[in-house]
Amino acid sequence: MSELDEFRAEKDDFFRHHPQSPLTPAQKRIFQGLEYFPEAPNLRLEVKADELPEKERFEMQTSTGDVQSYQRFGRFRFTVEGQEVELTIYQNEHGFFLPFVDSLAGQETYPAGRYLEPEPLPGGHFIVDLNLAYNPYCAYNEMWSCPITPAENRLKVPIRAGEKLFHE
Repeated sequence: MSELDEFRAEKDDFFRHHPQSPLTPAQKRIFQGLEYFPEAPNLRLEVKADELPEKERFEMQTSTGDVQSYQRFGRFRFTVEGQEVELTIYQNEHGFFLPFVDSLAGQETYPAGRYLEPEPLPGGHFIVDLNLAYNPYCAYNEMWSCPITPAENRLKVPIRAGEKLFHE
């Protein structure tokens, strides 16, 4: 079993049994596990973020009408299926945050997008492992409040990595 497979099995166990699972008790009783794309080694990226000179404050709307405050930290580019794309990394007191929506949204991936926490490396580099892309908790239960992916992180290409759309 790969490290990614172990991570996914632990996540399924958390969703099924943990009191802080985003699933309702009724959902937990019938939960069969999350669905994922096969591991895509080419979508585990080490990227150099072009740090923004001024860390402007950014209010991200949430699914419940609230706002969460972030700063735009920087942007990075990478290629998917022959197309160059760009994403913005945000930062707040909890660390780095990378929400994104891909072209599979609403069909194979959650319509409001998926999330990642990029791993910072020295020199403005990050590990961005799209295989770890996950759905926000509001994808399972509307009682959760989740940041809505900003327009600048809505991609026109598919990201066939990470968690798929949740089906009960």
